[in-house]
Amino acid sequence: MNFSDWQDQVPPSIREDTLWDVEAYRLGLFASDVCWQDTRTLHEESQMYSLADQLYRAVGSISSNIAEGYSRGTGKDRARFYEYALGSARESRDWYYKSRFVIGEDVVAHRLDFMTQIIRLLLVMVPDQRGGEIREPDPQYRASGYSEKELPEEIPLAS
Repeated sequence: MNFSDWQDQVPPSIREDTLWDVEAYRLGLFASDVCWQDTRTLHEESQMYSLADQLYRAVGSISSNIAEGYSRGTGKDRARFYEYALGSARESRDWYYKSRFVIGEDVVAHRLDFMTQIIRLLLVMVPDQRGGEIREPDPQYRASGYSEKELPEEIPLAS
């Protein structure tokens, strides 16, 4: 699966909404589909059921919170939901790291970079909507991540 092919499969009712113009939303929605495959792999290990559930909830809430925030009337209100999405992206990264023994180091390395890319976007969106700064000291997110244009042709899948 690659991002370009995935986009073509997203229903027009989603792609034609102005929300689709928000890169963090598109990447978050794509991440939830990728995560679906990862959680299926995690479910093969009975001790991973809870982790898989937490991971899918965290990843799924990224795009959901962006969608809800996008629909709010004020920048301050939008920023609050974008912060929720930021928290979910960081939580997702944490759960992915914890899953590395089952889904594999290479897959997890990709997912960590992918989550970091979403975090970077949200770290710009939050203060932009708030009209000020984010409540954390100068974040240093310079890890190799992917922008939408740099996503690898094929996304590694857990085996």
